Amino acid sequence: MSLEATHTPALAGRAADDLPDEERLAAADERAWLDLLARISRQSVTKHFQAYVDVAWDDPDFAIDPADPRFALPESDPLGATAWYRTQPEAVRARIGLHMLATFMKIGVEFESTLKRGLLEYAAGLPNGSPEFRYVYHEVIEEAQHSLMFQEFVNRSGMVVDGLPGYARFFARGLPRLARRFPELFFIFVLGGEDPIDHVQRAELHRGDRWAHPLVQRISQIHVIEEARHLSFARAYLRRNVPKLGLIKRHLLRLRTPLILGNMAGLMMQPSAQIVREYGIPKATLREAYRGNRAYATARYEALSKTRALCAELGVIAPPYSALWRRFGILRS
Repeated sequence: MSLEATHTPALAGRAADDLPDEERLAAADERAWLDLLARISRQSVTKHFQAYVDVAWDDPDFAIDPADPRFALPESDPLGATAWYRTQPEAVRARIGLHMLATFMKIGVEFESTLKRGLLEYAAGLPNGSPEFRYVYHEVIEEAQHSLMFQEFVNRSGMVVDGLPGYARFFARGLPRLARRFPELFFIFVLGGEDPIDHVQRAELHRGDRWAHPLVQRISQIHVIEEARHLSFARAYLRRNVPKLGLIKRHLLRLRTPLILGNMAGLMMQPSAQIVREYGIPKATLREAYRGNRAYATARYEALSKTRALCAELGVIAPPYSALWRRFGILRS
């Protein structure tokens, strides 16, 4: 099923890759900022998706079978390339791949719950007549539809999925308050959660070897299209507002940004502790796949390329804080 084969209009118009120039203009020019808000708000009306209209959940082609070999990890995946994984029975390889997908989607549900609450906090502090208010509510609606898609996939997978680890869940509780008190740091958190998965989804959709199942492709297509607007808003907001920060908030932004980005990237690119326990993945295999794997380090580094470039542009990456970026493997000397 193509994206055009839905109730929504064909997805014509400017592509997501055209947005950065607009974001830079919006940072310096009030008229350009208002134009950007108007355009992405309009697109949220004309090019939106609904979880239970635009995904054919009951199509036989979309059925989830835990033993479906299309869920197996390819050799391009760090874990999929290990000798331990390749020697597992085909059904186990498929089940591990499905379990990882379901976990990433559950993490997406929990991340987007924090994001939606933060956006509502941010909107609550806006004055009447603010053009940002409308777009923020469009984004909340779209994120709610994404959460419905992700949770429906988790439910249909039949997997018992933990989602975020305890430390991340505890940390996430306080994040919505940041959206009103320190929105610049909140929108760094937004990029930290959305940019890596957007990068991974685009790469996998292009390559097609890991997410070969049509249901996974459909969910990813919808997510990528709408996330382009969300990422554009966050980046333009940061370009407009970070240069206005005082010394204390600038210090806090430089200190906390690598902590947020370093942790968020790993959550969406490695198996959870639950998966490691359930399938008995050896520690040596995890070291081979992740800790000592140059290909994985490169993939993790590249997943944050756009956010890192933005942080460098805005002076968020600066000595001595850059040492933290290197410590998390998200900046190279």
